[in-house]
Amino acid sequence: MISGRKKIPAAPDVAGMVEDIVGCKWSLAVLAQIRQGVVRPGAMEHALPGLSTKVLNERLRKLVHYGILARHAYAEVPPRVEYRLTPFGQKFTRLIDGVEQLQRELERDAA
Repeated sequence: MISGRKKIPAAPDVAGMVEDIVGCKWSLAVLAQIRQGVVRPGAMEHALPGLSTKVLNERLRKLVHYGILARHAYAEVPPRVEYRLTPFGQKFTRLIDGVEQLQRELERDAA
């Protein structure tokens, strides 16, 4: 602290996040699964044919890094991990909703 002032955290670089996340087709698919209630990595992998464990783990790690998802590991045998949208993640997914809405509008206009 300088002169008794609290340091205000910088706002996240949302544009950079969008670029980094949307740059991989699997990020949106993983977010869609989580929004539909699929929270365990194994279930996501089964629900998304063609998604490898390596890519899924990379996507989940990146989404957690950006604060979009929260990871919860349970102390069980075998280990169990679940992912949930954070409050920021719920706000962030509004961007995805906007993209999907635009796509529907463009498809309707093209018909």
